[in-house]
Amino acid sequence: MSYIAEVSRQIACHVDPARRNPLTVMFRSTFRPGTIEQLVRPIFQGVLGENLSAVELIYSPEFLRESTAIKDYFNPPKIVVGTEGGKRSANVDKLYENMSAPIFYTGYREAEFIKLVDNTFHALKVSFANEIGRVCAKLGIDAGKIHEMFVSDTKLNISPQYLRPGGAFGGSCLPKDVRALNFIAEEIGANTFVIDSLLRSNEAHKRFLVELVTKGLALEAKVLLVGLAFKANNDDLRESPNLDLARRLLQLGFRLSIYDPMVEPTSMMGHNLGYTYSHLPNIGEILVSKEEAEATIFDLVIDANGLANRLSLRCNSLFDINALR
Repeated sequence: MSYIAEVSRQIACHVDPARRNPLTVMFRSTFRPGTIEQLVRPIFQGVLGENLSAVELIYSPEFLRESTAIKDYFNPPKIVVGTEGGKRSANVDKLYENMSAPIFYTGYREAEFIKLVDNTFHALKVSFANEIGRVCAKLGIDAGKIHEMFVSDTKLNISPQYLRPGGAFGGSCLPKDVRALNFIAEEIGANTFVIDSLLRSNEAHKRFLVELVTKGLALEAKVLLVGLAFKANNDDLRESPNLDLARRLLQLGFRLSIYDPMVEPTSMMGHNLGYTYSHLPNIGEILVSKEEAEATIFDLVIDANGLANRLSLRCNSLFDINALR
């Protein structure tokens, strides 16, 4: 970052503080979040003082690949522009006016972070694909055919689905199948370190959500959890992360009520029944009706699967897990 600091200082020293129109200074190097606010702007501030408005600081990350950089510049997958408060810039608009890519104006930190997110996801995809390839090779499976079938699914696999930060994964399929692949890979010595970490990461996210929703909440506060099943409009509680959330909230001493119109303990059967009562034995006592949920004033309402918008709730705070921001 010494190069960034030095070039920032040199530019700042040559800016006319009496400029009528601000000089647009755009940075494109990969920055860690906070670099503009904590390094670049203080340098300009130190030189220009009260005339800092003589410059317009922009952070616009590049999405260029080696050997195709010029082509990528004029045909980027997206254009990201970080500004003070996410405000638009006339000069930047003019610079990019002939490009057809979607453009996003955002704050500095979001613009600085997206490049790291993109490249880490690319690395994750390569590592995941290679782990699957190792399993295929050891089991005598055609990895090319697996790839062909996998990428053909643009509804769920190669799509925005499952990529929005929110709740932990759960239900009767994902945890079970991840465990199955973990077991197979370990048994044949495929060394699938990325896949092996998925369940541990999911458990860490469950703990994170508990800390997040209860931050600043007084002991014995009245909490309503809206949605107990892992997905709305069903009563499958097997490995539901919301069931774990409810259990942890009770363990922490909060006065918990749960509303989920699809969950009826007397109608549960088989593994769903056993799993539910082993994790939440008092479920029958804390489930409430729509009328009771709407009549009670809660300190906190946690919307776990999008059902809260169907209710007329009275609460001091509402937390939507699936809109984690």
